[in-house]
Amino acid sequence: MKQEPTKTPRSGVAGIPAVHGPEDVNDSAAKRHVPADLPDRIRHYIDGEFVDSLDGGTFDVLDPVSNETYVRAAAGQKADIDRAVAAARRAFAEGPWPRMLPRERSRVLHRIADIVESRDARLAELESFDSGLPITQALGQARRAAENFRFFADLIVAQADDTFKVPGRQINYVNRKPIGVAGLITPWNTPFMLESWKLGPALATGNTVVLKPAEFTPLSASLWAGIFEEAGLPQGVFNLVNGLGEDAGDALVKHPDVPLISFTGESRTGQIIFGNAAPCLKGLSMELGGKSPAIVFADADLGAAIDATIFGVFSLNGERCTAGSRILVQREVYDEFVERYAEQAKRVKVGYPHDPATEVGALVHPEHFEKVMSYVKLGKSEGRLVAGGGRPEGFETGNFVAPTVFADVAPDARIFQEEIFGPVVAITPFDTEEEALALANNTKYGLAAYVWTNDLRRAHNFAQAIEAGMVWLNSNNVRDLRTPFGGVKASGLGHEGGYRSIDFYTDQQAVHITLGKVHNPTFGKN
Repeated sequence: MKQEPTKTPRSGVAGIPAVHGPEDVNDSAAKRHVPADLPDRIRHYIDGEFVDSLDGGTFDVLDPVSNETYVRAAAGQKADIDRAVAAARRAFAEGPWPRMLPRERSRVLHRIADIVESRDARLAELESFDSGLPITQALGQARRAAENFRFFADLIVAQADDTFKVPGRQINYVNRKPIGVAGLITPWNTPFMLESWKLGPALATGNTVVLKPAEFTPLSASLWAGIFEEAGLPQGVFNLVNGLGEDAGDALVKHPDVPLISFTGESRTGQIIFGNAAPCLKGLSMELGGKSPAIVFADADLGAAIDATIFGVFSLNGERCTAGSRILVQREVYDEFVERYAEQAKRVKVGYPHDPATEVGALVHPEHFEKVMSYVKLGKSEGRLVAGGGRPEGFETGNFVAPTVFADVAPDARIFQEEIFGPVVAITPFDTEEEALALANNTKYGLAAYVWTNDLRRAHNFAQAIEAGMVWLNSNNVRDLRTPFGGVKASGLGHEGGYRSIDFYTDQQAVHITLGKVHNPTFGKN
């Protein structure tokens, strides 16, 4: 799911290159929208200050329309992570944040939410430019990020811990405590919102944090420092180190003073993190890859199912972990479904990310574009191409992929089994419920699933038999922050959301109090 950009020579921090105008020979570069007031460089934020890497190293950040470097970011190494962790550890051990009353921390989080929400348009513009996300889909990300902070700001005040009484003899209660420095490693798809999903509960519970954002999309993450300062978050509580996964991310995972790692990314990276975290027995929460099935039975509302499954795989450019990228359709309606689905997919508008009419923008990075295109090429030998299959007309440069649909895909095909993470979908027929269930469970992944049927009993029984952490019945990825978010099998370890996040970011200490006579055996008495 995540590819690494090429490192640049460690020759110091360079300024932003000139922005090309309409005369540029690169057509995509000429048509791209460049936000005003872009930074001339992206730096780390450690202990309340913006700083360069200690060795001066940087890496290139590309915009996905032109694939040209628009800024260079500080490339964090172990020494930079050490500096950030030391600041976070000092703020945890000596600062006020862990010792504040929940209501006091809640007020700061609500101020953060207010600031984020007030800057929706600017955040969307930067996110769209940096990631290739269509502007209309980016606009909701700041509002969702604000809601994440509001939710945990309220939850931490309402938090009630268990008390167990043995009348006249004992009281036992649970005392929750923040754990320490939380290491947060976030992905490049909808980065700002997904950063908030980790920052909100980590901060609400009194921890300090070191954030390592995705190297493909560091732009919006650089805004957190100013937001937190304005909201009154104490110095050292939030720290940010940019860099490549094998450098900054690896150092954060291995650091002995970071007891928690929350990671969102591909499954292979999760395996590496699991192994590297083992010597310190760290707490891990990992939301990993997915190859989620959408199962459409013959009695389903086909119009609603087609709309939902089109949106479910082509929104966010197909770069979403919960995408329903395998569609299983009952034989009685299979031909009709494929025909209608393909025709609608052909009408999905590919365009420049800043265009409000765009439904699918540019993939995040040329390396990821090449990966997706390799699956498109492979799919032509593994299925029947009924829509898309290459670059859309008029987009000869940039990371643009036409919404691509393969029908008649066998369950052992790689495009059926492997996560593509782009606007590519495989459709497969089935005859019986038993066959549909076997197909749905026939991958190493188990993040999400979608079931379309008007048979209530079937819907519940089928949903409970699917090997997935989340199932939607006759709906598409409608989230409730109170519910657990996470997967099974290769799709993750642990769950976050609601009280599961509170559990992950706190230690639960049991305290036992004897009320009456002490009842215990006496050893060593004559």
